[in-house]
This record gives sequence, structure tokens and C-alpha cells, in this order.
Amino acid sequence: MTYLLSLLDKAPIEAGVTATEALAAAVKLAIAAEELGYHRFWVAEHHSMTNLASSAPEVLISYLLARTRSIRIGSGGVMLQHYSAYKVAEIFNVLSSLAPGRVDLGVGKAPGGFPYSTRALQVAVDPALKPGFAEQLSELNAYLSFDARDDQAVATPIPPVKPERFLLGASVDSALLAAEKGWRLVFAGHLNGDPENLRKTFEAYAQATGGDVPILALAAFAAESAEQARTRVGDLRIVKVFLPNGQTVNVGNEEQAAEYARQAGVADYRTEEKIPSVLHGTARQVRDALDDLHARYGVQEFVLDTPALTPGERLASIELLAKERLSLAA
Repeated sequence: MTYLLSLLDKAPIEAGVTATEALAAAVKLAIAAEELGYHRFWVAEHHSMTNLASSAPEVLISYLLARTRSIRIGSGGVMLQHYSAYKVAEIFNVLSSLAPGRVDLGVGKAPGGFPYSTRALQVAVDPALKPGFAEQLSELNAYLSFDARDDQAVATPIPPVKPERFLLGASVDSALLAAEKGWRLVFAGHLNGDPENLRKTFEAYAQATGGDVPILALAAFAAESAEQARTRVGDLRIVKVFLPNGQTVNVGNEEQAAEYARQAGVADYRTEEKIPSVLHGTARQVRDALDDLHARYGVQEFVLDTPALTPGERLASIELLAKERLSLAA
């Protein structure tokens, strides 16, 4: 079975580890991914989280492009609500000029952080003038395609190859929006793994695009034995916070849940502790699961989210998957 494998990394900061060491581990992982034949290496955007070093993906992307030669590097993704579409276009045009044909621009709708960081990022934004997400995508299209109106600025420099554009989402609405704006959909199965939602979203995207299939993002971890993988994944936890207004958010622990609620200005909330949805087992077992998804939905590319384990475990996992010959043709 033929499909591409790519990676998403958050540069997790373990206890007793510095941000410098965490970022060095992410760089090492990207270099290894290129050597192993992975197609893309994406970095996430998270704000005001002491356990993650990926608050500025565009900076990390620039460094990763300089340290690699052929693998595509990108964002998974830029949290577009915080930024000017014009500035995002400028940044990724610079990146695409530095490394033509290797840059991916993935964008998401979520805030990527707690309420205080959202406020800090948008402190100079007039809410009455703030465009909606769909409008921002249209603006980005214009700036990246150099089709801006006569009364608009041009997002220079003009790269020889435009960055590829991806919309990260996990709903039918996201599928329809991606199709309407001409962005490739990446279904965020690592955040919402509900099979029925996946099926409906894939069908909506196919109908809206004339048969295109989304990229599927999943959390995955391979180990030498199924028991080892099960034990390590079983140690992982997320806490789902339910706020009175109906909003839900996933955080790392109960302390973060309390802090999120405090920053949101609510005292009446509840939490549920869960084991995150991670595809795990031996490399063969992970391959079999990916083969099944490829056969069932026609997925041509998987983006594998590396769980927040040790750098050694993350590296060993991608090496084991590569040895299983999971169609890693770049």
C-alpha cells in the first residue's frame, strides 16, 4: 500500500529539561526524519505553556530549513486568529524564498493557548475591525497569490515557489471552508478521533472538491513490543475542561485546568481525566492500522503527531516506523 508519512512535533519540555534542550531534540528529530524518508516535518504553535517550546513556529521553521536539505518543513499550524494575514504572508514568502519548494503553511482556528495569552496576542486588535477566519483565509490567498487589490499592499518578497497551504480542522464546516478557499484539508484526528465525524468530514470534503481526500493527522507511537508501547501511552494523560458556556478545552493536568478556568474568569467548571487517543503498538501493528485507514478512506498521507515522551523514545518510534517501510517516499 502506498502513502506518505509526515511528522508533527511540539518540542515538549520534560521535567528537568531546558527549552534549549527541548528545541535541540526537535531539530535532531527533523534531521532524522529527513534521513529516514519522511515527507514533511511540521511544528505546532502553543502559547504560555511551560511544558512546550513551540510558541513561534515560523522561527523554528527557519532554523529547521537551514539544518535540513530536502524534507518539507512547515507549521501545523499558525493560529491565524492572532495575526494579520498580510504579516503571515510576508513571513512565509520569506521562508519560501529561503528554501523554495520546501515550505508548508498550515493554519488553524484555535487559540493555541490560555485566555491570558490570547488577550496578550490580540491586545492591539480592535474587535470591531477583526476579520473572521474565513475572511482571513481569503486575504491570505490574495497576498500569497499576489492578487491584492490596487488599494492593498503586496506581501513581498515574491518567492520562486509559493508555500503549500493547509487548513487544519476536524469538522464538516472545516472541510467545506477548505474546499471553498482552495486549501488542502488536514483532518486533526489527533485532537478529534471520532470515527463518525471523520467519515462525515471526509465525505463532505470529497463532495466539495470533486473527490479529493484529506491528509489525516494522528498521534502515533511505536515501540519494540506492544506491552512497552501500551505502558508508555498508558502513562500519558490529558484533562478535558468543561466551562459553563459550553466551551471545552484539553490541557495537560488538573493544575492547568484550574489555571485555564481562572484566566477565563469562571469558578463553576468540571474536568475529566482521559488517556489521549494514540495509535500505539509495535511498528507492524501501527503499520497495519495505517494500512486499514488507507484502504478504508483512501488516505494518501498521514501526519503523525509525536507524543510528549522522551526524545529518545520519539526518535526510536520514527525509526521503527521507517524500518517497516511505510511508503516513506518523499
